[in-house]
Amino acid sequence: MEYLNNPLNKIELKEVLNKLGTKPEQIIRKGESIYKENYKGKSYTDEEWIKIMASNPILIERPIVVKGNKAVMGRPPEKVMDLF
Repeated sequence: MEYLNNPLNKIELKEVLNKLGTKPEQIIRKGESIYKENYKGKSYTDEEWIKIMASNPILIERPIVVKGNKAVMGRPPEKVMDLF
């Protein structure tokens, strides 16, 4: 799914994070201007980060590859092989 074109809702984001086994802040793209201008240096709960990502999908690191109950970050691309 291309989540820039079809943003994930909060429930879907929680499912992906669970499959990744990671916290929301760990998949934030901190180089994005929206992050630097609005969120850098501030502290948010996991629930707040999820809400922020749902409203600003450009902040979600990509690609994320999901297969069944597992997911991996697609960088480097070889990590995708961990799903097989």
